[in-house]
Amino acid sequence: MASIFTKIIRGEIPCHKIAEDDNFIAFLDINPLKKGHTLVVPKQEVDYIFDNSDETLSKILIFAKRVAKAIEKNVPCKRIGIVVIGLEVPHTHIHLIPIDKESDLSFSNPRVKLTAEEFSELAKNIAASVEL
Repeated sequence: MASIFTKIIRGEIPCHKIAEDDNFIAFLDINPLKKGHTLVVPKQEVDYIFDNSDETLSKILIFAKRVAKAIEKNVPCKRIGIVVIGLEVPHTHIHLIPIDKESDLSFSNPRVKLTAEEFSELAKNIAASVEL
């Protein structure tokens, strides 16, 4: 059965897309820890990040770097934190989270609520800053 991320990649489920190329897609997390929290996902469905090829692993980090730089241009923060947990959805994904302190990366923190309009505007602004 296809993961929720595969359904997003196929266009079966909508998302607030930030960037996409032949191998990866980045979109806003719908339940963000911080404004700008973005997921970077390979289009090939592989559950565990370390089961991906060396080529995919290196390329996903380069893609994520470009997305992170675009987030930084649009969301005030000290850094973009990177988290890979991989238990919640059986499809490799990287969380890019704007942070000001280490505790901003805790998934036990309350989630930020954004309106549909705020999500759309944020995605549009970040997407315009991505240099692929």
